[in-house]
Amino acid sequence: MEIRLIDKEEKSRMECCKESAREVGLVFPDETLEYVITNRALLGIKPKGMVPTLYDFWVHDVQAISGNIKYDYYPHNPYETVINTMAPISFYNDNNPPWINTFIFYHVLGHIDFFRNNIYYQNTHDDDFYGRALSDKRVIKNLRTEMGAERRWVDYVIEFSRQLDNLVGFHRELFGKELAQKRENARVEFYFGEFSRKLVAEGRMKLSDYLEDFKLFNKYEAEYGKKGGEEIFFRDIIQKYLEFGDLLEKKKKDLEEHRDSEKRTDILSLLMNNSAFLNKAKNRWAKKVMGIVRDTGLYFAPQMRTQIMNEGWASYWHQELFMKDKMMSSNEFAFSKVDSGVTAMHKVGLNPYALGLRLYRFIEDMADKGRFNLSYQNLKDEEQRKKFDLKEGKGREHIFSLRRNLDDRLFVNYLSDRDFEDFVRKNHLFVTGARILLDNSGRPKRQYYVKSRKGVDYRKMLNKTLYHPPFIRVDSSKLANEELYLIHEFEGRSLVTQMIPDVLTGLSYLWGGVKDGKVKGKVSLETTEFELPRKSLEEFQAAGDDDDIAYQEMRVVYKLEDGNIEKKTVKTEEKKKKRGDF
Repeated sequence: MEIRLIDKEEKSRMECCKESAREVGLVFPDETLEYVITNRALLGIKPKGMVPTLYDFWVHDVQAISGNIKYDYYPHNPYETVINTMAPISFYNDNNPPWINTFIFYHVLGHIDFFRNNIYYQNTHDDDFYGRALSDKRVIKNLRTEMGAERRWVDYVIEFSRQLDNLVGFHRELFGKELAQKRENARVEFYFGEFSRKLVAEGRMKLSDYLEDFKLFNKYEAEYGKKGGEEIFFRDIIQKYLEFGDLLEKKKKDLEEHRDSEKRTDILSLLMNNSAFLNKAKNRWAKKVMGIVRDTGLYFAPQMRTQIMNEGWASYWHQELFMKDKMMSSNEFAFSKVDSGVTAMHKVGLNPYALGLRLYRFIEDMADKGRFNLSYQNLKDEEQRKKFDLKEGKGREHIFSLRRNLDDRLFVNYLSDRDFEDFVRKNHLFVTGARILLDNSGRPKRQYYVKSRKGVDYRKMLNKTLYHPPFIRVDSSKLANEELYLIHEFEGRSLVTQMIPDVLTGLSYLWGGVKDGKVKGKVSLETTEFELPRKSLEEFQAAGDDDDIAYQEMRVVYKLEDGNIEKKTVKTEEKKKKRGDF
């Protein structure tokens, strides 16, 4: 694969782009790396999340071959690729004209700013992921060499682990330091927070009493140190409020249960720590492989959760910055063509670049006009809402704050229902439906239609498309009997039923290994499934979106033992919902 550093002239131009980006408030490191690469080489690294040093796996090869076949028939130019690592890395096609690279680099700077400043990425650039991935790649390559004829088991472990790499305790890793600090300061936070609010609500404490306690606590801490001052302060509190000790112990217990719950939802970590099979000396190599897959899953997790925000932010800034760049003056038509291809709203499907860009611009306009104030939010008259403008000019500041603190789910649901309705109306958005019709020859064909233009329906559709890994926890009470019992907490989305036997087979191997040609780990999965009544496909499709359809909601358990899987229904409930909600 031929990759080379970008030439000095292009690099000099990109350094000027950085100055323009910093002037408008983007924040990124001084050192960045830019490489030139062919389109076909880009297709080869695309399956690896654009990280060339990522470990090799057969799925990557299949996807690369598929991409090359498509490229033979439909040649295209993947416009931008950027890697979030210690010194951010971006790639540029070898056939790009200079203006394209400048336009792309502004987009890349938007991404880098997002990577470095959004809280969901705070643990992703502490080290050199590019170099770490190369080290991981070598570890796996050496394991394959050492195992010789048995090297296929390395790929099996990768495959089984990748089935679970979205269950890696992302939030525990992300906010682990904050949670540890919260447990350490539990007594102080509980008293000056939840407990004091309780006393105020009961009329046992006045605001002046609360402020006096605060001053006294700070005084003791200054005189006797953090630990000594806290002990002296709470010696009096325990005597004054007899129930404080018991309520504090309950709060600490709740925090511990929360911590244990977080551990039980990190399935890969739990397997590595509790599987007797993996902890045998001869099988510890598999834990190395699983650790690599888990760390890679944690690295990509924030990107999965912020695609709309991230791409929208980069698109916002490539428009803002390139349109003011001197290269724009001779490339207006070419830029408008490329930009519209990137940021156009699709009638069918979701374009994260376009949606994110439009949401940022709409929210920026609202903040500029002061429309997040209650005086606007309480307005009923439509004409008054259209004319409302306090000229606060805080739009840019507002969207920078969103870039810092939100993920896609919070971003999409940030606006009130009425404001989101205005957003949908302004951008002419609608929900597309599809139905199967028979043509004159009796063959089925798909017909698309406008299902709804309401903001509430459009947001509901968006929420369904957002990345949301299943919430699956382990029943720790059954670990003592060497059974891995997984409980899927149903949150409105079913698991893909046909994949369950394969995933349980992989879990069974990681939990108990193989003996006599059968996986030996005893694994169960409890989940929720639905079953439609016995109607013909034609009858179901002929029903209108508002017609009620009866269905069964079932709680089922899949159990895999000695290589044999069985399914058992433990609860059934008859329900109905609209045909259009299926």
